[in-house]
Amino acid sequence: MSENSERSVVIERTSTGHYVATNVRGGTLRFGTASGAGPEAEFTPVELLLAAIGGCTAADVDVATTRHAEPTEFSVAVTGNKISDDLGNRMTNLQVTFTVGFPDDDEGADRARAILPRAVRTSHERLCTVSRTVETGTPVTATVKDA
Repeated sequence: MSENSERSVVIERTSTGHYVATNVRGGTLRFGTASGAGPEAEFTPVELLLAAIGGCTAADVDVATTRHAEPTEFSVAVTGNKISDDLGNRMTNLQVTFTVGFPDDDEGADRARAILPRAVRTSHERLCTVSRTVETGTPVTATVKDA
């Protein structure tokens, strides 16, 4: 059986510096540029990249650990430095930091705590499509479609 591997979103401009991404299931996400007029609370494209990296690995780790126990705390911080050099604008020093807690005195929580480092490592090294794509340096093609 062949699975359709294509994933896609469509980005529409709503006003100067403001956009909405729509996926094939109809979900939407509004974002903008730091220099665009309007709400400053919108995510920038770089912040969306950070969120995608963190969200992808968070989902992997969540599935692995919650098989054993519901976390009392679960957050993922993703940081990096935006630079401009001879290679152009890009992010460096990307860091994903998990803060996860489980209930005390619970056998399932002990198992979840024990597998947490392996779950994070496995997500990073094999499962998280977003960070794996960034790390392998997949080429991006940009074209202009005739109107």
